[in-house]
Amino acid sequence: MKINAREIAIKVLYEVNEKGAYSNISINRNVSIEIEKNDEDFIRELVYGVLENKLYIDWVIKSFSKVKFKKIAPMIKQILRIGVYQLLFMDKIPDSAAVNESVNLAKKYGHRKVYGFVNGVLRNIARNKNNIELPDKKEEPIKYLSIKYSHPEWLIKRWIKVYGFKFTKDLCKANNETPKLNIRVNTLKISRNELAKILIEKGFDVERTKYATDGLIVHNPTKITGLNEFRNGLFQIQDESSMLVAQILKPEENSLVIDVCSAPGGKTTHIAQKMNNKGKIIARDIYRHKLNLVNDNAKRLGIKIIETQQHDALKLDDELLGKADYCLVDAPCSGLGLIRRKPEIKWNKKEDDIHSIIKLQYDILVNSSKYLKQGGILVYSTCTIEKEENIKLINRFLKNNSQFKLIGFDNMIENCENFKTSDKGYIEIYPNINSMDGFFICKMVKM
Repeated sequence: MKINAREIAIKVLYEVNEKGAYSNISINRNVSIEIEKNDEDFIRELVYGVLENKLYIDWVIKSFSKVKFKKIAPMIKQILRIGVYQLLFMDKIPDSAAVNESVNLAKKYGHRKVYGFVNGVLRNIARNKNNIELPDKKEEPIKYLSIKYSHPEWLIKRWIKVYGFKFTKDLCKANNETPKLNIRVNTLKISRNELAKILIEKGFDVERTKYATDGLIVHNPTKITGLNEFRNGLFQIQDESSMLVAQILKPEENSLVIDVCSAPGGKTTHIAQKMNNKGKIIARDIYRHKLNLVNDNAKRLGIKIIETQQHDALKLDDELLGKADYCLVDAPCSGLGLIRRKPEIKWNKKEDDIHSIIKLQYDILVNSSKYLKQGGILVYSTCTIEKEENIKLINRFLKNNSQFKLIGFDNMIENCENFKTSDKGYIEIYPNINSMDGFFICKMVKM
């Protein structure tokens, strides 16, 4: 039976847009192992292309539809969206194929009037795709950026206020670009050069990461987790931004490290790697099923020094007060640095989410700071670019906890000259500047 890639794509989009599913989880659930590489790539492009450009696509549909958008059935919306995406963004797909395949799906998921409606809307867009009008850039700059680059207006307003129009435009554009897959070499088992050589011999196009010492960028990563090298623990999927956390923490062998929000274990296992698998890491999370992921990753990578514990980071553990040499707070956050990797984040988040999470982050940081010995190292990190969750929160913490101070780490990052604040003890990473996930990392010492 032939796989209908477009039908799988609309099912994934329905789950993400209507049921709140995560795109990567939904794709993995709906894409079978037997599916051909070309079909899988096509499904991923349709799903992520629509999610990245959803506001613009919906603007176009509304411009050419006589039916009010909110009255269009959810499944028909997804069919229209993939049709419009093919018409406007996929030059290799003939307009006739984009329209006809969408109409065939509409016949399956709607009545006769519905597929006639889909046919009419898409054919009209195909005829006029070079004449689509956007809000006026000068009169409505926020709405213009919002529609053109498909970001909610509240986010555009917020970023323009902090970063200005041009930076916000470049950031939105970068958020819609497809990120490269990064892998972290497990140096407990193999060197970066050795693994790169093996992958190149297998036909993968790889290069070193720019800032992380253990990373490789894989330009054609299809089915890479099916390799024996992955199953045997020679590498871990991890973005370069995330790799920098353990690199900046720089724990010594035979230390006690507490990772208070450890799941799914990318940073935890990297810390163990930096410790040469010697010492002890207490890896905590509030959910047991997430800790199972930490254990699974550690087992595959051959790491034996991680002890997982189910614990709420908001609850102070008296037994660990003053015991740790290092503590990592990879705090729960708005996740707005990950939009290029998880585009649904920009549709699922609200501005109130940022305000509500700041107290949680601060309280976790205060509790975690109490676990450190004198001279202990505290690293705080998030996968967001929001200053309230990052440097503003750290400045408040330092003001209220005078025994801590920031310490520079510019000697710990390759090409550190691209981070102007690394010598001050923190870095802000942006997709449009650094070609990595948006991230914040700071390093403090307990005096």
